[in-house]
This record gives sequence, structure tokens and C-alpha cells, in this order.
Amino acid sequence: MKAIYLSLMCWLALIPFAQADYDRNKAVPVEKVLFGQVLSVRNITEQELIQDKNQGWKTFGGALIGGAIGNQFGSGSGRDVATILGALVGGSIAHNRNPQYREKTLHLVELMIKVDNGDEYMVVQDLDRRMVFQARDEIRMIYLANGSVRIDKQM
Repeated sequence: MKAIYLSLMCWLALIPFAQADYDRNKAVPVEKVLFGQVLSVRNITEQELIQDKNQGWKTFGGALIGGAIGNQFGSGSGRDVATILGALVGGSIAHNRNPQYREKTLHLVELMIKVDNGDEYMVVQDLDRRMVFQARDEIRMIYLANGSVRIDKQM
């Protein structure tokens, strides 16, 4: 029983370290803005292997459940051994059951753009279903200080 409480306390202590993937309310400096027109639009899908960030939690959860099941067997030091073996087996099964990498489909849009000074650019960015581009749309090309470029419609 002590092992279960100890495992639960460790798990609760780690919760504050979970973070979001992005900062919502963050201002990013803009280096320059160009204005232009969309020449062509092409939707692209791309497969990407990404590392499963929840793998550690799955292994920990498997160990916790295995330890709880193992704790139901034996008595005295036999119960302690069963708890430890249950935690090891549960963690191992959970770790090996799901692959550490999973496939993710990226939805992108490729924009051919002609800016006001006559230069042409090709930009590939994430597809935003709330901002669908079409040929001849008036746009602004925003160069951010972090080196990325974002295309938005002129409003």
C-alpha cells in the first residue's frame, strides 16, 4: 500500500512540469512586411514521423498499475517482491506496447506570390481552414524576427 501512495505522490509532483506546445499571448517582432497578390494555390499533405511525447507517462502509468496489481498477491516480503515485479512488468508492457514514434499528417498550402515590386515568392505554410487563399487574393507577407514568414489576407 505504501508503494501505491509513494507512486501516486511522485506522479502528482510531476504534474506542474507539463507545458503547452506554444505561448498564446506572445508578441513577436516583425522585421518587414511586403504586399502582393496570390498567383496560385496548391494544397499539400505530408507525412511526418514525430516522437510520442506521452511515452514516459504511458510507461509510468503501466508501472503504477502493475505495482498495484502485484501488491494484491502474497504477504510480508513476498508482497513487496510481487509489487516490484508487477511494476517492472507493467512498465515494460506499457513501454513496448506503443511505438515511440507515430505518423502525423501535415496539411500545408503552397502559395505562389507576386509582391508589389515585381518579385515572386513561393511560400509553404500550415493550412488554416479559416483563411482559404485563392488566386488574385491581396495578401501581406510578414517576415518575423525568428526567421519565419507568414502570409495573411489583406483586410
